[in-house]
Amino acid sequence: MFNIERWHEIFEAIAKNKLRTFLTGISVASGIFILVILLGAGKGLQNGIEKQFENDAEGIIEIWSNTTTKEYKGLNPGRIIQFRNSDYELPVKKFDEQIDRKSSTNITWGASVTYGKEAGSYQYRGISPDYLSIENGTIIEGRFINDNDLKNNEKVVAIGLKVKQDLFKDGKAIGKELLVNGINFKVVGVFTDPSGEREETRLYMPVTTIQRAFGAGDKINGMMFVLNKKANYDEALAQSKNFTNNVKELLKSKNIIAPNDDSAIGVYNSVEDAKQFYDLNLYIRLFFWWVGICTIIAGVVGVSNIMLIIVKERTKEIGIRKALGASPVSIIGMILHESIFITTIAGFVGLLASLLLLEFVGPMVQSEFFRNPEVDFSVALTTLVLLVFAGAMAGFFPAYRAAKIKPIVALRDE
Repeated sequence: MFNIERWHEIFEAIAKNKLRTFLTGISVASGIFILVILLGAGKGLQNGIEKQFENDAEGIIEIWSNTTTKEYKGLNPGRIIQFRNSDYELPVKKFDEQIDRKSSTNITWGASVTYGKEAGSYQYRGISPDYLSIENGTIIEGRFINDNDLKNNEKVVAIGLKVKQDLFKDGKAIGKELLVNGINFKVVGVFTDPSGEREETRLYMPVTTIQRAFGAGDKINGMMFVLNKKANYDEALAQSKNFTNNVKELLKSKNIIAPNDDSAIGVYNSVEDAKQFYDLNLYIRLFFWWVGICTIIAGVVGVSNIMLIIVKERTKEIGIRKALGASPVSIIGMILHESIFITTIAGFVGLLASLLLLEFVGPMVQSEFFRNPEVDFSVALTTLVLLVFAGAMAGFFPAYRAAKIKPIVALRDE
């Protein structure tokens, strides 16, 4: 129930001790300010990490061949394992229901690429049509390699934006002929990649064309898979681990590799790496929460100390109130109102200042692993409620102490 006399007393007490009230408010406001800024920074780290994983499709599993390290079935260690089309077809047929996107790869570094008087050295890859979506690339001109190109061994190429800029400048690239290691390829598309310039210095061609045009037979360097999405991270992690283990067993059996030779076939599982990054991000955010809450506690302790001083200063007044019949509850309410009022106003100022800082300065702070620091409304509301509760607790103990003072003792206080 609104009591105008109570509020008049609060404002009168604050007016008598402006500096003390101001410094107390500063300690509380700085606590909530630091907490929200730290939470925003934690969210910025999370956004940055998520952006890195957007550079490739979710759940990428990449498999490549290495050298054996163990003797097996009379074969010495040190054998170089060479994957072929049949190695790629084996898991595709066996685990087709689990696979969303797939591609085999045949990679060559440092290829000589020329167009007219322009020339450069670039990496080219023989791939399947799903490859661009696996890499999360985007076609900005023309089209990408399709199934018809793969089936008919078409001499076509999709080039990265950087290659286009180097060789064609501001001219048109679609339909033009490039000379790649002495063989003509028709440009059918230009792509961009969120990972940046490095990926945009590549040329993509049908893997079947690469094998035939450059005498690679049926050799491939590796294979990439994206599995069907699961409802949550734990299911996705279990699925990816099970898939990689099964594929490794298949490939080891086909290539006569010892079951315990874990070095002969390399595997990159982005789902497992994602867990490491998200765990790290969780620990960072928990640390930020801890530092911020400790800062708020320090401010609230300051409020509590101030309220103890206020109780001491108003001891005689409290004694008179009790002698006139004031109940302990009214005494506690009087002290609590002042404590909560100071804490809430100071906390709101700190909260507003931190949100404004994140809103206007946050978007200007951009780096590879830090993007758009922000705090959502529910978190901001939670911090404010937490602060009001802390303010109530800060005022309760001094108020309870005041309520227990006997009138005769209070009236004797000097």
